[in-house]
Amino acid sequence: MGGLYPTRHGNGWPDGWLPLLTMSNNALMNFSDEALERIIEIRDQEPGEDEYGLLIEITGVQGLQFGYSLSFVPLDEAEPSDHVERHGDLAVVIPAADTGNMTGARLAMSSNPMTPGLAIDNPNNPSPDIPDFDAGDLTGPIAERVQQVLEHQVNPAIAAHGGQASLVGEENGVVYLQMGGGCQGCGMAAMTLRQGIERILREAIPEIVEIVDITDHQSGENPYYAASHAHSH
Repeated sequence: MGGLYPTRHGNGWPDGWLPLLTMSNNALMNFSDEALERIIEIRDQEPGEDEYGLLIEITGVQGLQFGYSLSFVPLDEAEPSDHVERHGDLAVVIPAADTGNMTGARLAMSSNPMTPGLAIDNPNNPSPDIPDFDAGDLTGPIAERVQQVLEHQVNPAIAAHGGQASLVGEENGVVYLQMGGGCQGCGMAAMTLRQGIERILREAIPEIVEIVDITDHQSGENPYYAASHAHSH
């Protein structure tokens, strides 16, 4: 995710009431030197004598990535439960609810000229919102055609790479696929799903609104596919 810029933020604690903040010695995130320098430069433009921290919040989900908000907050307005860590001269505030999903994330300057600013590279991905399926979810016209395309076109094409795709369910044009097989580290894995399976399914079944890969790519000895959450345009 790119194009992030921190803004002013306040929580509005009552006058005279200051929360007790604990500075953690265990950093959840890491920062590039360039990003850290840029953030401190922006922070130093804040008015007054208060010490401002960079508040990083997860605001939602965009595809299979988290959305973020970066803002400056006076440290005396942070929540007592917030995780606070220091990177050089910068205090970083992460809400308690987001700490698990921010562990290992890196904040750096975006390398994409179309999205200048700060970018967060996060190894944690949200789980797809998967509806509860029953047997009826595999009997609709779209589901039946997806089954046929997978059986006769997709799986024969990817079998040589040790992979296979199966339909978990379909709801309102959203197709949920489960990927399996080997070819660990295969360079064409992500491309196969994104450009191969998706293209075949969309060409054969124009009614498809969205394709969601629900495979848990963090587990198993031979994760085959990279996660995909592609939207039609």
